[in-house]
Amino acid sequence: MLQPWLPVAPDSDFSIHNLPFGIFSDDRPARAGVAIGNWVVDLATAYGLNMFPHYPEAGSAFRKPVLNELVALGRSFSDYVRKIIQTALCDRESVLHQYSDHLLIPQKKVQMHMPLKVGNYTDFYSSEEHAFSVGQIFRPENPLFPNWKHLPVAYHGRASSIVVSGTPIPRPRGQIGQVDGTPAFKPTHALDYELELAWVIGKDSAVGQSVPVAEAEDYIFGLLLFNDWSARDIQRWEYQPLGPFTSKNFASGVSPWIVTWEALQPFRVPAPLQQPQPLPYLAHHPRQNFDLSLSVGVRPGHGEEFLVCQTNARDIYWTAAQQIAHHTVTGCNMQIGDLLATGTISGKNITQKGCLLEATLNGTQPVKLGENIERRFLEDDDEVIMRGFGQNANVRVGFGELRGKVLPALP
Repeated sequence: MLQPWLPVAPDSDFSIHNLPFGIFSDDRPARAGVAIGNWVVDLATAYGLNMFPHYPEAGSAFRKPVLNELVALGRSFSDYVRKIIQTALCDRESVLHQYSDHLLIPQKKVQMHMPLKVGNYTDFYSSEEHAFSVGQIFRPENPLFPNWKHLPVAYHGRASSIVVSGTPIPRPRGQIGQVDGTPAFKPTHALDYELELAWVIGKDSAVGQSVPVAEAEDYIFGLLLFNDWSARDIQRWEYQPLGPFTSKNFASGVSPWIVTWEALQPFRVPAPLQQPQPLPYLAHHPRQNFDLSLSVGVRPGHGEEFLVCQTNARDIYWTAAQQIAHHTVTGCNMQIGDLLATGTISGKNITQKGCLLEATLNGTQPVKLGENIERRFLEDDDEVIMRGFGQNANVRVGFGELRGKVLPALP
């Protein structure tokens, strides 16, 4: 059992078993760091003190304002950095302990930034409970389309509007269909969140070559919390026949710390049985997901936060490996820093629904936040807070928080 000399609370998301990567700044420019408890390890300064001698080329990557160059060094590098820090945290003679005043910065004193330059972002539709619930709302006689259990359904999202936790979200305007069948241009009245996870692609694949499902996990660097902000009334008017566009392109949120592939391994669990069996290019054994507890809270104005969803990622129908294999089957290439989001993650019960569209049955049954407070969809000044973690005996690995506050529509 690893015993750090640094005090870390037992329920901290950023335990010695985690050590996720992020980009932070203080009175100096943005650079790479690792989270441990309530502190950030300054990797650029640690490199200058020769903590990572096996990778002399890493100095440049640690000083960049995004993690793409660091990710490009591979999982063997990130695992090396984590092991060096883990060892140092258990050794009072280590450089980390001797220079802790320079290397450990309180998280409350730093500003977190977008961890990656995201070139491409794809949003899947991988939770059967979510797909079935939404289908029941709009097509009760046919909740799942015939293709859903044969391939991972997805759409390509807008990478340029992905923002880091804490970034406020102005209420979007758009075309909204009216009862008479014509559109009106106005702010959305059906703003929603979507509780998701996003895989960070850690190496390139070649144009024209597919990634075999058995090798797909090798392309994953780590995982983020993801909020696919959605304007449901705009979406209803525009989504046929090509899917969502302006109803989702205005913003998506990510948590600031990338939890590495290695840190996630204690939480692997079998994925649900697939019936019918997928085509051979999507078939792999064992199919595995991750036992990760996920939640959503809503805080109205400056008031109290209310829990509106508690669910788990373990029952996602289409795994990350299957998503990558399907995405590349035509020869579409993966690039370092790409994000592949799971789509909304939901469970069977109403308290396990990962978006308000499901939880309120499309606004017909409001969610109660407290006495005399309810929501059908999000209102101005509401703040959405997403959290997630894995817990296996004494090993806890979490993502921290993904926050976003709704601002009034711009003039």
